[in-house]
Amino acid sequence: MTHDPPHTPPAAWPPLAPAAPLAVLVSGGLDSAVLLAEAARTYPAVHPVYVRTGLAWEEVERLHLDRFLAAVRTPALRPLVVLSQPVTDLYGDHWSLTGVGVPAAGTPDEDVFLPGRNVLLLVKPLLWCHMHGVPEIALAPLAVNPFPDATPEFFDQFSGAVNRSVGGRVRVIRPYSELHKTEVIRRGLRFPLEHTLSCIRPAANGHCGACSKCHERRVAFREAGVADPTSYAANP
Repeated sequence: MTHDPPHTPPAAWPPLAPAAPLAVLVSGGLDSAVLLAEAARTYPAVHPVYVRTGLAWEEVERLHLDRFLAAVRTPALRPLVVLSQPVTDLYGDHWSLTGVGVPAAGTPDEDVFLPGRNVLLLVKPLLWCHMHGVPEIALAPLAVNPFPDATPEFFDQFSGAVNRSVGGRVRVIRPYSELHKTEVIRRGLRFPLEHTLSCIRPAANGHCGACSKCHERRVAFREAGVADPTSYAANP
């Protein structure tokens, strides 16, 4: 019989002397990049995991992620694990695949909702962890997240179902679940944040400067009181 451990944030992050390896679900964005870099300086082994689903920005996202991984390399950081979970047959002509009608700056958060995003991003990494003896996987959702697949109940119940399907005990941890993006930026000042990507309509292999996510990034750096190292193709 398996027991589903609670998925509450750790009391302290990163822990002082973890003995077991950790997987980190990374996208190349600010939040998961900082989470990964912090983990790689504490854990004995950190496995970055990227899930390729076929979204329009993934090629540019990977360019940034590869640069970030090279820049924060430590002996504990293992090679990037890339898993495929295509959504073209599911999403059809959705803006996230076509690049047409991408939510612009100032649109509501709900406009960037991708149906079942965390279901798709978690199922294979949880199974990978089970099959490779990695007891925990860390994700970087923040305190303000309006989507139904970002609640504590979702993470608890979904990971529990996957664990029961294989007799596993992989634990999902969300160390930043009580933080805002401004706090993550301040935590990440020692890391090369210029190698992260927040854009959902990349231009010239970088930030377009006009989409909803670019706007969110600009605002977060400004509110954090930190110089924004990002090069944007367009000014607001």
